Amino acid sequence: MAASMLQPVSGRCVRGPGLRCLSVSSRCSRKRQIVQPRVRTEPPEIPGLERITYADRGYFLPWLARPNFPRWSPDWNNPLHYRSPPAEDMPLHKDTEAYVFSDKCRLLGGVKQALWLTKSSLIEGLPQSITSICEDPAYTFPNHEELVHNTISSACLWSTIEEQRPREEYCPKLLQGLLNLCRTQSPSYPGLFQRSFIEKYRLAASWRRESALYLVRGITGVVMHAKTALEPQASPSDIQVTEQQGLDSLYPLSPAIDLQEVNVYEERNHLGFKDGYPFSHPHTIYILDPCSTRARFLPDQLRAKMIMTAFGVLWLKLRCNSGEFCEDVKDLEKPIVVQSVGTDGQLFHFMVLQLNTLDLESSNGIKNIVWMDGDQALYDTVAGKAKIIRKVVVEPAGVSGLKPEIFQKFWAMYLHGAV
Repeated sequence: MAASMLQPVSGRCVRGPGLRCLSVSSRCSRKRQIVQPRVRTEPPEIPGLERITYADRGYFLPWLARPNFPRWSPDWNNPLHYRSPPAEDMPLHKDTEAYVFSDKCRLLGGVKQALWLTKSSLIEGLPQSITSICEDPAYTFPNHEELVHNTISSACLWSTIEEQRPREEYCPKLLQGLLNLCRTQSPSYPGLFQRSFIEKYRLAASWRRESALYLVRGITGVVMHAKTALEPQASPSDIQVTEQQGLDSLYPLSPAIDLQEVNVYEERNHLGFKDGYPFSHPHTIYILDPCSTRARFLPDQLRAKMIMTAFGVLWLKLRCNSGEFCEDVKDLEKPIVVQSVGTDGQLFHFMVLQLNTLDLESSNGIKNIVWMDGDQALYDTVAGKAKIIRKVVVEPAGVSGLKPEIFQKFWAMYLHGAV
């Protein structure tokens, strides 16, 4: 009898009254009804006819039209009910658009796009001055394997009842723990006392690339400044070699893809420091992956963000001289250098950018140089308890696969310029 009440329609089972399909759960067997909000449509205006509304009555009547009351504005400024004027009426509105790179912007072209926007050529690996610190036993961090292991455990496992902390929680704590390890060696290297750390450093840089205006805005992360600038990493002959190198094009994609296009902007170049600040030279920029499921960066996109942020910092350092802009500067007699470290809590990316020219109008001539050493995993896995499948330990408890040589690169970039 039950079989007669189930009628197959197009290969599906249709439930009769009082019956339930046992092949699916009761929760899935019911169709979820999505209630769409009703959109109020105004009746059309008919020339020659006057609309009769219930405005004179003072109360709602269904057979009369809805009146259009004027918008009430209070006599005081209420920030909770502020409505911005149209973009055309704003004082900073301009006819030519600009492209904004913010701290949450992800470049679709990755490093290739960032190199074009900054007119830079890429060199795989780190400069010789940094690799020599990594290989020199005199600069080896004492007992660093145990200290790094404890730092990772403290950031990912300790002080939590979960098997593993969320990435957006342990990623900044891991970076701060590694920086604290490096600070402990300051008594052995007096040059490290000439450093200053700035958190939530805001950047405001603007430059033109082939007649298009690009703006860098937002929070860059943790920036380490020093009293003395880093020495150039490329020789004059290496800089001249870049003149013969070309830049990869993103055609048919636009170089401004994934950048916010705005018409209301201010062409600002500001370092964020007042005159006389003793730590005026940028040394290293530490950038974290947002680590959330929606805004998490791909490794190539995080490296592109490192290039854009480092270039913006160097651009401001050259362009802003006691609050005045040096428009006549094109090719630099003495290039300036800044370092950058990016991480998502496991993978580390190391970059060095040397600014050789400010002439970005064309892709010809001398290029800036970027040294990149990416996709360096500090450890393989970290777990609160072992993962066992068929009586085989697939993932052991704690930190496994620690690579101390990755921390040596982190330490070498921190120590660079102080020895």
